[in-house]
Amino acid sequence: MRHGFWSSAFFVARTDAGFALRARENVLWVFVMPAIFFYFIGTVTGGQGRMATGPQKPRIGLLAPEPADLLAGRVALRLEQQGFVVVRGAEAAAEPRRLELPPGLTGKVAAGDPAEVVFTQASDGMSGEYDRFRVTRAVYTVLADVVVALEQKQPLGAEAFEALDAAPRNLRLEVRPAGHRQRVPSGFEHAIPGTTVMFTMIILLTGGAVPLVVERRQGLLRRLASSPMPRGAVVLGKWGGKMALATVQVGFAMLVATALFRMDWGGAFPMVALVMLAWASFNASLALLVGSLAQSEGQAAGIGVVTSMALAALGGCWWPIEITAGWMQRLALFLPTGWAMDAMHQLVSFGAAATAAVPHVLGLAALSLLIGVLSVRAFRFA
Repeated sequence: MRHGFWSSAFFVARTDAGFALRARENVLWVFVMPAIFFYFIGTVTGGQGRMATGPQKPRIGLLAPEPADLLAGRVALRLEQQGFVVVRGAEAAAEPRRLELPPGLTGKVAAGDPAEVVFTQASDGMSGEYDRFRVTRAVYTVLADVVVALEQKQPLGAEAFEALDAAPRNLRLEVRPAGHRQRVPSGFEHAIPGTTVMFTMIILLTGGAVPLVVERRQGLLRRLASSPMPRGAVVLGKWGGKMALATVQVGFAMLVATALFRMDWGGAFPMVALVMLAWASFNASLALLVGSLAQSEGQAAGIGVVTSMALAALGGCWWPIEITAGWMQRLALFLPTGWAMDAMHQLVSFGAAATAAVPHVLGLAALSLLIGVLSVRAFRFA
């Protein structure tokens, strides 16, 4: 009897997984779309982040008709302090990121005449906004220097600015990292884990739950009920088929991320894999529950899409939860997507030890078991 139970469960799981992986919509969303989303979201939200080889400062062309202009030199200094490599001369016009200064800048400012500077961004999105913020800060810092020099009745000259630079600062801001990382995860470093977590839930709650409703409507589950297979073996097999689909989804996504996008999974890759397996197990149980409770294919698909989108947004899959308000960060810790993303950030981005993700794995495993028990009770053949 024991052998019959496990062999029956394995047969159902293998058959279900085979059908799921042959469905054209699942092939598209498991093997094609994740890579496209990795590239699109990772590029828009800041480039390759930590995966880039070595620290690279962005270049900016400074177009100044009068290279020796005092304020033009001051702007160049402030841009360098903001982390730019300033390119001047003939090469400046070829840079995609450029700041153009008007002729006679120092004379216009000293006379109180308006002077317009023009910044050309290299890209849109978060990286472009960050560039504009830094350029604006550099320009306004120069303007603040000018205002202070004029308030002190000093002529605009190198001596006045040297005195300003040498003046003691009464207010000092010291910023120290809270962990191994010194910045919020961005680019591919956040997009790949976030997209993988979100896609796994979407595919399981649609491509995993909807077929169960179809099988019930078409009478296929009633045929299984009339077979010698124990009810528990059928339920376990259905869960196993969905778990196989989730595992393929996660495994292929991680393989593509490593091969095509040079994703660095950190120094605790076995724990990263364990976190994703726990996440796959949770989604397999949830798909089984949704498929057991839904009354129609449309209802199952609607529940799956709405639930996935809401949990992905609130759990930090769409953007790093670290940049949100405090209440959103606290809310994410009560959501399974938040557990998965927090564990991935801890292991991949913040360089934490494998033990940091143990609570996340245990939480996902416990939730998977609880929902699995509910699925067993809710499962029906007709």
